[in-house]
Amino acid sequence: MKVLRMFSGRGWLAAFQVLLTGFLFAGCQTSGDVVFSPVPGESMMGASNSPHANQTYSDRFRVGELVIIKFSGPSAPPPTHEERIKEDGTLTLPDIGSVTATNKTPGELQKELAEAYRKYFNNLVVTVVPEGRFFIVGGQVRQPGPKGYLGETTVITAIQAAGDFTEFAKTTAVELTRAGSTTPIKVNCKKALQDRNLDLPVFPGDKIHVPRRFF
Repeated sequence: MKVLRMFSGRGWLAAFQVLLTGFLFAGCQTSGDVVFSPVPGESMMGASNSPHANQTYSDRFRVGELVIIKFSGPSAPPPTHEERIKEDGTLTLPDIGSVTATNKTPGELQKELAEAYRKYFNNLVVTVVPEGRFFIVGGQVRQPGPKGYLGETTVITAIQAAGDFTEFAKTTAVELTRAGSTTPIKVNCKKALQDRNLDLPVFPGDKIHVPRRFF
């Protein structure tokens, strides 16, 4: 009888609320922490020194890339500005002068420019547009030419995108030249197939040349 009296009247209501709360809480839990994906193009660079750690750097501006900056909003906005990022990593814009562009995403640069122009224009809308992104594979591959950059890419996958090596390819001395540089990096693709750390990342604007072997 004591047990029945405990769950009579308000006791039943309190017990029901406890059970309902426990059910809802259990239903909302997941296994492990909830991780939200970063906004595309806004992910941060990795801190590791691994050649694969900074794949998100592909979303960030680099020396030699063409940047298109469009203005709209006020009655007389600045004209559209197109410029390749200089060797020192900067762009030179009307009214505000030199601005560092390298290692910034389009969204980050856009926000910075909007802040900088606020002192000169009211309600100015700034739009930053990167050049169409691609890399070039040439030499002893079956389908040489520019290839659209679709995400994380390495020397091996870039060559595969170009139809793979020809039978005359010197696979031990593939040359990777970074955008804005004239000094190639030698990649031994035969070893890179065995050791992932030797398969260097490829970014937009990079050039890959596969030389011919003569024996």
